[in-house]
Order: sequence, then structure tokens, then C-alpha cells
Amino acid sequence: QVQLVESGGGSVQAGGSLRLSCAASGYTYNYYCMAWFRQAPGKEREGVAGISTGGSTYYADSVKGRFTISLDNAKKTLYLQMNSLKPEDTGMYYCAARRGPIATRASDFGYWGQGTQVTVSS
Repeated sequence: QVQLVESGGGSVQAGGSLRLSCAASGYTYNYYCMAWFRQAPGKEREGVAGISTGGSTYYADSVKGRFTISLDNAKKTLYLQMNSLKPEDTGMYYCAARRGPIATRASDFGYWGQGTQVTVSS
């Protein structure tokens, strides 16, 4: 059974940094994609960044230049380095995984973590 466990969330002031981690277990695929999504209260879940074992990455326009996604394939751990955080980055951050190439829609992912809260104050 696939499990995704996020960690690293917290509260920071605007301009600060956080590093999120997502540890995957029970995942036996060699070709897969993992991604970070976030959801603010009253808003839809949106894609933040994604990466595939094939080396493809994507970033939402709102985080380009500030966030960096990386994947340790051997450890099956996904990371999201978030710098220059803004209040609008506040939300619950979810890790997701799917077999196959990179994807950007939440509906494309079958495995989800429970989420980790990120709060950025001004």
C-alpha cells in the first residue's frame, strides 16, 4: 500500500523559507511523477510544482524563481524548497504521486498525503 507522509510545514514571516519533505513508501514503480499541491481556505486545490523520474519539472507561475522541487529517487522522498515566501503562499500543502509521466492536474494523481500546513504572515 502506497503511503505519502509530508513534513516540514510551519509558520514563518513573509520573506522567510521552509523546506517540505514527502516520504513515500510501498511505491514500487520506477517511472513515476510526484508533485506538490496546495489549498487555501475557500479555494480550489492548485498545482505548485511537479517532477518526474524522467527529469521533467513544472512550476506554477506564482512560484517560479522562489520554489525548487527535487526528488531523491533512491529514498523515494520528494522535497520542496520554498524561499521568499509570501502571505499568498499560505495553505495546506499536499504531496501526490502517480505512475507515469509528469502531470499537473490533481485528478491525474491517485496517491495523496494528509498535508502539511504552511502559514506565512505579513
